[in-house]
Amino acid sequence: MEKGINAYFLEKFSMEGQDIRSYSPLVLAYIGDGIYELIIRSLVVGKGNAHVNSLHKQASQLVKAQTQSELAGALMQELTEEELAVYKRGRNAKSFTTAKNATVGEYRRATGFEALMGYLYLEDQMERMMELILEGLAKIGKGVRECDTRN
Repeated sequence: MEKGINAYFLEKFSMEGQDIRSYSPLVLAYIGDGIYELIIRSLVVGKGNAHVNSLHKQASQLVKAQTQSELAGALMQELTEEELAVYKRGRNAKSFTTAKNATVGEYRRATGFEALMGYLYLEDQMERMMELILEGLAKIGKGVRECDTRN
């Protein structure tokens, strides 16, 4: 079996993996935010060459808290018990920051979504992460075909 990207990083930087259950939900959300944004940027760039400003606008629409909150809602029925538990831990975490253009509820749901993405990344479940992201984007009407960078 091919090793996942997280295992690759750990090996290359001579780091030992940590027990994911020891991470706070906000730490999972922190890494999840980064990996989700990288996936979205890759998706947007993969649609074709465009001005960087256009790429940024497209990606920003997909990574903002409001969209992540919508994704979380769209995916609730698709999550396993374990994934749902991770999402709820992230959603219920006490964060001292909020998004400037989202409600508190949207921000909390987005944090849960990011925690789930972080968990899947650290567990080297990239295939599952991609499946959820693609399905969620399609369900909210922002699927791959709708991500046009030529606007």
